[in-house]
Amino acid sequence: MSAEDIDQEQSTPVASAPRRADGADLSVYHGVWVFIELERGKVHPVSWELLGEGRKLATHLGVPVSGVVLGPDAPETLAACDGAFEYGADSVYLMRNAVLADYRTDPYTAGLTDLVQTFKPEIMLLGATTLGRDLAGALATTLATGLTADCTELRIDDETRSLAATRPTFGGSLLCTIHTLEYRPQMATVRPRVMAMPERVPGKRGQVIEHASKVAEADIVTKILSFIPDSDAEKAQLAYADIVVAGGRGLGKPENFKLVQDLAAVLGGDYGGSRPVTHAGWIAADRQIGQTGKTIRPKLYIAAGISGAIQHRVGVEGADVIIAINNDPNAPIFDFATFGVVGDALQILPALTEALRERLAARKAAE
Repeated sequence: MSAEDIDQEQSTPVASAPRRADGADLSVYHGVWVFIELERGKVHPVSWELLGEGRKLATHLGVPVSGVVLGPDAPETLAACDGAFEYGADSVYLMRNAVLADYRTDPYTAGLTDLVQTFKPEIMLLGATTLGRDLAGALATTLATGLTADCTELRIDDETRSLAATRPTFGGSLLCTIHTLEYRPQMATVRPRVMAMPERVPGKRGQVIEHASKVAEADIVTKILSFIPDSDAEKAQLAYADIVVAGGRGLGKPENFKLVQDLAAVLGGDYGGSRPVTHAGWIAADRQIGQTGKTIRPKLYIAAGISGAIQHRVGVEGADVIIAINNDPNAPIFDFATFGVVGDALQILPALTEALRERLAARKAAE
């Protein structure tokens, strides 16, 4: 659509229904959907986070927000529906089938495609998890619509009434906002911990709209032969730690990273690092914090020797309290830190760790 066409539409007294370039009527799409990621009987917390964000979008548009649950005919599947209501869903679209017991791209894509084409939501949100990323790409392809991945902000543009999905680009050096104007549903994925967890309302219930699955096991090429559990599944997850201590290249060399680990241990928290130290091999890739690593929302975040480029800021700005330690008073991290300490992290970290050890020991002795 040209700028001239837009001007003509804005000057027309009677608004016409939005239509796609191929003439399809977009006004039949209504509501905000959130895919509830259920795997092995457990709902991924990002689903609840997205329901909170979906509620904001739905309220702005004056439409309902709904959860979408796919799974086997089992108590855990119905429990996921109950959880969706408690975290804000007005209704839940439910599809139960034995072929949906474990995630596979084909049956989940077929099931969700059927649901979307039948009930026509205008916005579809999924978590940017391993499962969600795989499913979102396949679903957007079958629906022939747009998908904005790894978003850090979602809002409704008042002028177009479209989803404005913001994500970092060019390696995290810029933020871009993407609109899907001529296709529906508008799809976006959001990484865990980017959005705040909404308040749970125990006992809240709503309407369950069950839709029969048309997928048969014989139609699915992929078969599950065995299941190998994640050996790290029960360990502390960096994205959900209440206290995180992280280090950057300002620590000088990999041996100094032990100062970060020591402080994290004393505080009872977890540790991570910036992208440069991960790429340098100082820490494992799964401990990288930032847009291309983990997004965290701890109660306390301590960053030592990290400059605070936008790629890192995106991953940590949801923390309740940020303490930055850097010898450069002009480091970007001081622009968004709650408290800033200008000084040598190699001296401050061990001093802070020792002071905390002494305080903890004194507290135990007093008890």
